[in-house]
Amino acid sequence: MKTIKDSLYTITVPTPYAVGDVHLYVLKGERITLIDAGVRSDEAWEAFRSQLAGYDLRPEDISQVILTHHHPDHVGLVEYLPNVKQCLAHRAAFPWIDRDERFTSRYVSFFEEFYRKNGVPEALIDKLGEAPEKLKEFPVFTLTGTLKEGETIPGHSDWEVIETPGHAQSHISLFSKEDGVMIGGDHLLYHISPNPIIEPPFHGNERTRPLIQYRDSLKKLFRYNVKEVMPGHGPRFNNAEEIIRKRLSQQEERADKVYSIIEDQPSHSFDISRKLFPRQYKKQYPLTMSETVGQLDFLEERGKIYRERSKGVDFYFISEES
Repeated sequence: MKTIKDSLYTITVPTPYAVGDVHLYVLKGERITLIDAGVRSDEAWEAFRSQLAGYDLRPEDISQVILTHHHPDHVGLVEYLPNVKQCLAHRAAFPWIDRDERFTSRYVSFFEEFYRKNGVPEALIDKLGEAPEKLKEFPVFTLTGTLKEGETIPGHSDWEVIETPGHAQSHISLFSKEDGVMIGGDHLLYHISPNPIIEPPFHGNERTRPLIQYRDSLKKLFRYNVKEVMPGHGPRFNNAEEIIRKRLSQQEERADKVYSIIEDQPSHSFDISRKLFPRQYKKQYPLTMSETVGQLDFLEERGKIYRERSKGVDFYFISEES
């Protein structure tokens, strides 16, 4: 694909995750820049090298990496690239990439407290001890700088940064105004709705409310004339506004379902997640809890519900004025 100033190439590599393959993008202009970097695996590396060669490029040609967000299926091959002089991401990615000596303890202690007050059984909370092992899926590399709203990619001045937090606190999208092309990471996908994921508050003390953030980030795209989305997963597409409205509507429908559960009986988050996700809530409880708490945040912000703490657990009730 040829944009106004750059050639834009797509590379697709496998992942071990349920989401499936992930797309990487190469911008060839003043410099050769890789947008996102797949997973850290030999299989992904071989697929990357093979497809890169099809564009008459080598890994050694890449001098810059831009990360749309810090998740392990988007950062994995950075450490394989020998000549990268600059690796940039949003500042919220730094704790996940640097992982200093306090990172694991802060991660575990936040989620222990968070899950307990949301009614998660101790047997599941005990699995947080596996977190250090899971974090080994992240590669070892250094971020050399940050990108923020309104800035452009070094060497590619037509690509503007849009901060799109929600799926991850570090999430950015990249927009070429002249072409109307958006490299969207996991912010907007054609076939599925990305999960707005709860993260520890590495910047500040209060946890963020990712579903509310995500909805705001979706609506923000209405200000841009997005003609084509190059996503992190699934097919690229050109009906961005339609997909945004569909995602917003789906979230509201799920919030209505959560409201009806509380209407039947005041509940804590884990009980609600069991009713929303009866097949997944045990094996995927970090994701199902993120989704459930997101819906509760949304309903609470709208004044539809309120919470009260009993014996250390937050229970949700229908507001009288709703």
